[in-house]
Amino acid sequence: MKKYLPFFLVLIITVIDYLPTHAQCAMCSGQVESTTAAGSSVALGINKGVLYIFMMPYLIMGTIGYFWWRGRKKTNIQ
Repeated sequence: MKKYLPFFLVLIITVIDYLPTHAQCAMCSGQVESTTAAGSSVALGINKGVLYIFMMPYLIMGTIGYFWWRGRKKTNIQ
């Protein structure tokens, strides 16, 4: 378990540290700038949405990989 501790720490720091990022494409950025100038608070929702869409494939593949690794580990023990 100790050899996986750095991996989990980096993962936790990465997930926690996503808040100050501004992950937007040029079109999203332009839309946010125009709505923010008009007094709307759409920017926060768009930032979170883009980050959510970005992280989901990695979380899904990581979960599948973990269960696959755990299943192979169990079959190698028997």
